[in-house]
Amino acid sequence: DRAPRKGSSTELDLRGLRVDEALGRVDEALNDAALDGASSVRLIHGKGTGALRRAIREYLGGHPLVMSAQDGEGPGGDGVTVAELE
Repeated sequence: DRAPRKGSSTELDLRGLRVDEALGRVDEALNDAALDGASSVRLIHGKGTGALRRAIREYLGGHPLVMSAQDGEGPGGDGVTVAELE
């Protein structure tokens, strides 16, 4: 049994996945993070064409657990989106 890690961040690497596959994993990660008491999820989608980034951010915008989503800080920059949880 995992103890809650309030304020912790969890990370998910989605590079190389198709959009539908990535969104399934994002949903699972958001649910797991919320259950674990994490405050945010760091989603690594890479830079590429930007299609995955756009799809993920659009998805996060309508997700009930997500308060906000923004570019990752530091290494990764716009290849990373951080979802802040409710």
